[in-house]
Amino acid sequence: MRIFSGSSFEDQIGYARAVVSGDHVYVSGTTGFDYATMTIPEGVVDQARQAIGNIVVALAEAGCSLADVVRVRYLLPSREDFEPCWPVLREAFGEARPAATMMVCGLADPRMRIEIEVDARVAPPH
Repeated sequence: MRIFSGSSFEDQIGYARAVVSGDHVYVSGTTGFDYATMTIPEGVVDQARQAIGNIVVALAEAGCSLADVVRVRYLLPSREDFEPCWPVLREAFGEARPAATMMVCGLADPRMRIEIEVDARVAPPH
């Protein structure tokens, strides 16, 4: 199953926001864009919060939540921007405690200050 957010990037580049394969959910790198308006906040913390909100929507459509995340990758153009995001990230992933990696790299748009990618597992039905 493929999940789409309505982001224009998905059509322009040719990818899905998330893919469900068996009990695995793979969420594409997600930035702080509000997909309804295709606007992005200026601050990295607000972008992290919006990216997590976008991820929550994709996970819910896949039948899971942030508590089911087993792997998270943080991509930032500036290493100094990572620590200010820690409280938001801990709030989102503190329960699940997924394996995590942070990488410093260029992102597709200079307005983007963080991109978050997650893998999750769909809990089997009871």
